[in-house]
Amino acid sequence: MRLALITVFDLEFTAWECSMARHWLSPGEFKEVVQIGAVKLDADSFAPIAEFDLLVRPRVNFPLGPYFEKLTGITSSLVARQGMDFAAAFALFLEFAEGGPIASFGRDDRVLDENIRLYGMTGALDLPVFYDLRGWFAVQGVDPRGMHSCDIGPAVGIPFEGRTHNALDDARSIAGAMAKMAKRGARLRPAA
Repeated sequence: MRLALITVFDLEFTAWECSMARHWLSPGEFKEVVQIGAVKLDADSFAPIAEFDLLVRPRVNFPLGPYFEKLTGITSSLVARQGMDFAAAFALFLEFAEGGPIASFGRDDRVLDENIRLYGMTGALDLPVFYDLRGWFAVQGVDPRGMHSCDIGPAVGIPFEGRTHNALDDARSIAGAMAKMAKRGARLRPAA
């Protein structure tokens, strides 16, 4: 079986000072998606085909806190003007992926699943086949430990462009690193 397309994505989701260290376990701390950024790639060359960038308005943790706004540059006023509900954003993301597999640098699929459950959407829309690219990069000789999505491009010699903790810019970093690995002969195999 040959993959035709793969959609590499990154998420920005609600966060507070030390929420990562607490694993978002304090009362009211949900990992609500605020931005979905993605790059659709040719599955052989990892050449970019199209980009996707949407803001999502959280239902529980809105307005956004100052920590998140400083980290991402995404403000509550911007999300109020341009953000859409998660259900609509997720449906558009799936449409963008065209039924093909999705991949991220880490387990962003779990964050999508948490939002599906939080908003009572279980069974409405299923996640496509998912790849956590950290293992794939490790097989290519790139140690992903301690890295974020924005770090993987520079780790293979692709300068980071844009703003860290911007989902589209981070997805571009992943996509650029994958394209560099493809030039070295790396391929992504379909899930069994």
